[in-house]
Amino acid sequence: MKIYLASSWKNKFYPQTLSYLRENGFEVYDFRNPGHDSIGFKWEYVDPNCEQWDTAKFIDNLSHPLAKQQFQNDIEAMTSCDVCVLLLPCGRSAHTEAGWFAGSGKKVIAYIPEFEVPELMYKLFDSVVATKEDLINAIKK
Repeated sequence: MKIYLASSWKNKFYPQTLSYLRENGFEVYDFRNPGHDSIGFKWEYVDPNCEQWDTAKFIDNLSHPLAKQQFQNDIEAMTSCDVCVLLLPCGRSAHTEAGWFAGSGKKVIAYIPEFEVPELMYKLFDSVVATKEDLINAIKK
């Protein structure tokens, strides 16, 4: 079973969750190291001043070669994966990816190792779990 681990560069649980899933025999897409001679993607790679962009600059940079390549990496991985694990806390991209999985009829599990705030729409997902053991059980279900 192939897993898409959707999260944030800032998520402190990401490395240990990635390792735990792989130790339990799952093939896991790592957006931080996606392969294809890529080191992952951050908008800062396109422009260190990206936080000062306006909407027009953002839209223009969606066509930047680095953005196009990482989008292709992620879409290929999403298409090939069976399950999305939404590892919280995370941002808009990870939530968009989880929504794509849910809309595609693929399994989505929200994994919340450290609770922050409630979110009603996680009811769209197949499971919401708080422990690594429950995460493995939900994947196998």
